[in-house]
Amino acid sequence: MITLFDSIKKQKLHFEPILPKQVRIYVCGPTVYDDAHLGHARSSIAFDLWRRLFLFLDFEVIFAKNFTDIDDKIVKKSLQNGISVAEVSERYIELYLNDMHTLGILRPDLEPKATSNLPQMHEMIEHLLQKGYAYMGENNDVYLSITKDKAYGSLSQRTTHEQNQSRITNANDKQEESDFALWKGYKGENDIAYDSPFGKGRPGWHIECSAMIEKHLAYKEQDFAIDIHAGGADLLFPHHENEASQTRCATGRELAKYWLHNGFVNINGEKMSKSLGNSFFIKDALKIYDGEILRNYLLGVHYRLALNFNEEDLLQSKKRLDKIYRLKKRILDSIPHKQSPNPSELPQQLESLNNLKAHAKNAQDSFIQPLLEALSDDYNISKALSIIEEMLSLSNEYLDKNPKDKAYKLAISGNLACIEYLLGLGGKDPIAYFQLGLTEQEKQDIESKLKLRTEAKAQKNYALADSIRNELHNQGIEIMDTPQGSTWEKV
Repeated sequence: MITLFDSIKKQKLHFEPILPKQVRIYVCGPTVYDDAHLGHARSSIAFDLWRRLFLFLDFEVIFAKNFTDIDDKIVKKSLQNGISVAEVSERYIELYLNDMHTLGILRPDLEPKATSNLPQMHEMIEHLLQKGYAYMGENNDVYLSITKDKAYGSLSQRTTHEQNQSRITNANDKQEESDFALWKGYKGENDIAYDSPFGKGRPGWHIECSAMIEKHLAYKEQDFAIDIHAGGADLLFPHHENEASQTRCATGRELAKYWLHNGFVNINGEKMSKSLGNSFFIKDALKIYDGEILRNYLLGVHYRLALNFNEEDLLQSKKRLDKIYRLKKRILDSIPHKQSPNPSELPQQLESLNNLKAHAKNAQDSFIQPLLEALSDDYNISKALSIIEEMLSLSNEYLDKNPKDKAYKLAISGNLACIEYLLGLGGKDPIAYFQLGLTEQEKQDIESKLKLRTEAKAQKNYALADSIRNELHNQGIEIMDTPQGSTWEKV
């Protein structure tokens, strides 16, 4: 049984899909005018974990994440850089996808863009006008009247906002201050415009998600368009409230059966925000830490809670990842484990997951059952990680006493495959993992010194061999001599 915390009911609910063993999930994606930051990473990892759980439990999953490629900020950047809006958005979409791949995020099934779904937005706005929920303002602006939607505020328990809900200067032609823009009329040469039945202009921020869900995901004959709508807690109001209102008024259906929201990332005790000047870009973190190390850290706090980012905690959490790779390295001598590829395209990613799932059948019931129970309980990550920690400890204790038990090693390999599938951790070659943080040139230099040491030992020049070992040790490199030869790690 899966339970999740629904943002409308404000409590954990038993998850009942609209159709048996099927789940349709829509996650609000980025506005592509700048590099992705840790808030994007946190949200993407949170819902990637949910998606992996549903897939592991044999649900048929359709997962969509949009790109907002029409926005004031994109227009502003295009003017600042003297390039088109399309060039700005395509550049940052590519960078975003690269960052997500580095973090081990599965590629969405659907990646709709606002610019590719304008006809669907026009159609929904026309329905809202015809039904009397929307009205024309000045200069081809179209607004939704929230007083006409009696259920407005049911999602967030709010109906007003301290700031204007549209992303433009507050308009004087609204009937109510909290009415929000469905369509923004063309404002002149520093704006961008598309043709529409309402005149030249561009869509409001909120309408794109409702229209794209209606086109790509919606169940047409059900009470809810999709099973789960997800995003950051900052989107609950007004963005998600407005989406829910639009869909309700235009179609007579509720937008989503369940709403999930992830917590903020705080840096230096403040919510991460570009306006505060403390936005930590993913690309900057990746210059220092491998994507899997960053993923491991960001998933370690329950998805609904705020995460207070600091490097001390990140390094502490890495010790958990080290233990996973230590155990993996320990069993590889007798249980060769085919390394998981790291493809960027979804079909290959799903094939890799299927291979892991087959291997996970070897897992110990005493491990996988409590792990799945923890994750199915609103993704109780702290309990799940404690179960993993216990498994790692017990496995090492057993192997200390029974180092040649191949059947046990096969079961442990299955446990590790479950961790890799469900959490996206542990997929690297252990030797490569323990050599992270070095350039290819540095690795080549170390290998050259290791070769010299091997030759010195063969010539019984132990003084030189010890000298090379000490030199590498002073550089933070530890040498391990095995029957198969010498290997090294960065410590």
